[in-house]
Amino acid sequence: MPFPILSSLIALPLVGAFLLLLVRDEEHSEQTIRAIALVVSGLVFAETLLLWSRFDAASPEFQFTERLAWIPSFGITYFVGVDGISLLLVVLTGFLTPIALLSSWESVHNRVKAFSIFILLLESAMIGVFVSLDLFLFYVRWPGAC
Repeated sequence: MPFPILSSLIALPLVGAFLLLLVRDEEHSEQTIRAIALVVSGLVFAETLLLWSRFDAASPEFQFTERLAWIPSFGITYFVGVDGISLLLVVLTGFLTPIALLSSWESVHNRVKAFSIFILLLESAMIGVFVSLDLFLFYVRWPGAC
């Protein structure tokens, strides 16, 4: 079974947000929080570049698809994949999130932990919206991306 890169792209920012929850609110933790968020978003960006490098632009099919039964009694599946347009949106999201974190480095001083957590959650939600191929999954991810 190939590596589930799209699920990894959705989960990695969530794991980063959870790690930030574990960081204690101390006097010098602001730089640690910023660094963790930046490293996680940088890893997501690197993974989007890997996704892009392995994408076959000649194929009109959805690629890197993953399908798992989620709520089978209602026909709802966890179904994700990318095509040419959604791939570029995923890469753009991965590119802009570290830029957003870097641009806020000197301007956000209150609630840095909450800000960083929400930026990572937003990144996960946006990527989830761009790769979802199941309407219910799209509907579940959409409010987080707005």
